[in-house]
Amino acid sequence: MKRAALSGAALLSLMAATLVGCSTASGDASASGDKELNFICSPQEDWCQQVAAQFTAETGIAANYVRLSGGEAVARLAASGDAPEFDAWFGGGADGHIAADAEGFLEKYVSPGAEQIPAEYKDADGTWTGIYVGALSFCSNTDVLKRIGADAPESWEDLLDPVFKGNIAMAHPGTSGTAYQALWTQVMLNDGDQDAALDYFGRLHSNILQYSKSGSAPGQMAGRGEVATGIIFAQDCQKFINEGFTNLQTTFPKEGMTYEVGAVSLLKNAKHPDAAKSFIDWTLTAAAQDIAPTVGTYSVPTNPDATITDDMVDLSKLNLLHEDISVAGDTRRELTARFDAEVAPAPKE
Repeated sequence: MKRAALSGAALLSLMAATLVGCSTASGDASASGDKELNFICSPQEDWCQQVAAQFTAETGIAANYVRLSGGEAVARLAASGDAPEFDAWFGGGADGHIAADAEGFLEKYVSPGAEQIPAEYKDADGTWTGIYVGALSFCSNTDVLKRIGADAPESWEDLLDPVFKGNIAMAHPGTSGTAYQALWTQVMLNDGDQDAALDYFGRLHSNILQYSKSGSAPGQMAGRGEVATGIIFAQDCQKFINEGFTNLQTTFPKEGMTYEVGAVSLLKNAKHPDAAKSFIDWTLTAAAQDIAPTVGTYSVPTNPDATITDDMVDLSKLNLLHEDISVAGDTRRELTARFDAEVAPAPKE
């Protein structure tokens, strides 16, 4: 990968190149019988919009999406039963896709483009393929920290300090893949002990102002000064900084943190399977993955030929906990149910 800062002119050039450069990767799309694609999109809204628009511009296939976080996506698929609404699922942690597969919602598909994706970022059988990587972080408002007399947290233990009472926000792991990564981080830090992980969040609970449905929402809350710190992915905190919340600061827990492999997958009984496969092929190209920074999303792309910008985290400098994604995915339903029962119920509509 190449690391580069993208200027405004470069972004426009990149977007134009995307429309031209990825035609060979998705060449079968326009030739298929499918002229429509309906997909779940789990990243932030502006990225979803560009993914849909540019795939349509490239292939002529009308792409429609509904934005759902990881937990919401699995629940929506379950509610659809034998009449699925969607053809593919874009984004959200691979653990969520694995949980969906355990419920029988996914169809295996090994895209030709998967050859370019490193082995640690894909399922060999084609259940899911990684399109981006994001590291968990603490996103703090320096003004609020000063007001409450706290330093930016640099450890999970720091978050337990009473000075943060009512000044931390995170999503609920039952609805958010981001929050599930926080929960799974504690499982790993406690050598697989789920009871110890839930005990940690039980102690943290009094410092939590709100559990949101969306994984990135706590960063917006911190930016607005509603809390001191949000537990979110680093790319989301950087996005908010670049959008004007310049009082935000990103820190990383010294004990370590897991990371999300954002995935794409084919849904079982898709009404438009050819379009879905073409869509998956397209998302794995460097040009398609280069869309993300043009809309202020700074997750690290999985395609080695995609551009690494200065706003993206250097994963090699972080204390990353390398999880077994399959175990994390297989455990998700049981563990989030325990969180819901033992720590806090999931937020409702």
